Amino acid sequence: MDPFVQHTGKVAALDRVNVDTDQIIPKQFLKRIERTGYGPFAFFDWRYFEDGATPNPDFELNDPRYDGASILVTGRNFGCGSSREHAAWALKEYGFLAIIAPSFADIFANNAVENGMLTIVLPPADVATLTERAQTVEDYRLTVDLANTTVKDDNGFAASFGVDPTVQHRLLNGLDAVGLTLQQEEAIADFEARRPGWLQSS
Repeated sequence: MDPFVQHTGKVAALDRVNVDTDQIIPKQFLKRIERTGYGPFAFFDWRYFEDGATPNPDFELNDPRYDGASILVTGRNFGCGSSREHAAWALKEYGFLAIIAPSFADIFANNAVENGMLTIVLPPADVATLTERAQTVEDYRLTVDLANTTVKDDNGFAASFGVDPTVQHRLLNGLDAVGLTLQQEEAIADFEARRPGWLQSS
């Protein structure tokens, strides 16, 4: 996956709490066997009217101002519910590279990392500020700097965020679980070479 070092992008606000994975990617789309193609179905039940084709203008992310947004600001406990990794796939294909909220469901946050997305926890007051600016400032943008763990805009907002060092290392270097393991390839080969012959694969 691509490294995430620093990203500047348009911000979209989804001012809702407890957005669960069934809302992010409804269950009827889980029959697909691919890992791709989920973007058009993200937030499907909110995004469209019952005909499944007509965009619902009342859904926040259908606001034309948010076209091309790559940073999502949202409410607490984002990604709660089932453990489906499809939610992360759908959001990544929708175009989001970073999601900012007061809190995330743990499994969702882990799935996001596995797919190269950064989840950022900020205090509710900071999230409220970013939400208000995304809703009122035309083409509102943020710069997320993972190397320095900061979020900034051009209007005086700046905040630092915490990140697990392992997560930071993986995202900065674009490492999924396989890539992380292969960083120890020499040590693994050395261990295998020192194993008794009867334990080695033929």
